[in-house]
Amino acid sequence: MKINTAALIGLGAIGSYLGGPLGKYLGDNLRIVASGERAKRLKAEGRIINGEQQFFNVVDPEDQTGPADLVIIITKMTELEHALGEVKNQIGPDTIIMTPLNGVESEEVAAKVYGEERILHSLVRVSSVKDGNNVSYFPDIAFVEFGEKHSDAPTERMLAVAELLDNAGLKYKMQKDMIQAIWLKYVCNVSENPVAAVFDLSFGAWGANEHANFIRMKTAEEVIKIAHAKGIEIDDNYPAEHLERLKAQPYGNTCSMVQDVESGRHTEIDMFAGTIIKYGKELGIPTPYNEFLYHAVHLIEDKNDKLF
Repeated sequence: MKINTAALIGLGAIGSYLGGPLGKYLGDNLRIVASGERAKRLKAEGRIINGEQQFFNVVDPEDQTGPADLVIIITKMTELEHALGEVKNQIGPDTIIMTPLNGVESEEVAAKVYGEERILHSLVRVSSVKDGNNVSYFPDIAFVEFGEKHSDAPTERMLAVAELLDNAGLKYKMQKDMIQAIWLKYVCNVSENPVAAVFDLSFGAWGANEHANFIRMKTAEEVIKIAHAKGIEIDDNYPAEHLERLKAQPYGNTCSMVQDVESGRHTEIDMFAGTIIKYGKELGIPTPYNEFLYHAVHLIEDKNDKLF
């Protein structure tokens, strides 16, 4: 199995981290699926990635291009169902689908549309900042994680994706347990994004301020308790150990939710704190930190929307 063609929808901050190198390697065999004004802008302006302007093969969702070997959907979770419809012409019987979104439910949503047999679980670890048409990130500390739900050895399609990423110069880790890997990232997202959004923090705050880190840790503890109740193994010390990785991030970089708040966009708070609150009620696990953050971020959104 070899991946010769790929389609990507969602050329934003994280999508550009994948799309830039893949575009350089695959050329026009990387299709960026977009329509309307977004497509016009991408065709006219391309995307400036780490200071380099790059143009892509932009295709309309209705274009009959034939199926791609790999489809990557990397929109916001709130846009996932729409994006799944937009890539329909890119999906064939042997297409691999990856949805490296934030959260823990994107693969399940995609599987309901295209079948679980097409889904390869994945996530991206990158601190990427989008400012207008400019996207910047540090490639040395960014990587992709992917694999089957559970697999003791790499499968044929895992090896095909690994070969593609190697050729594109993208770092990656193949995981034996992707459910655990996705939840490990979810612990980070839930405990970092909302706290940073409410208190307007950059990545540097976690290592520089004990109060910021305390709130991050307490929020993470709630997520880990829920993971344990779901049978997902996460070490209780993981949030403390993860602090070293946070210290390695560019001090002034901000997470996606801070960028959303600053731009007046609605956030993914329902997917983060909202989902944890839902699970907490189902499992009888208190989630006071997440409840506070859920309402605090929605309050900021309402204020941005000038609802009061």
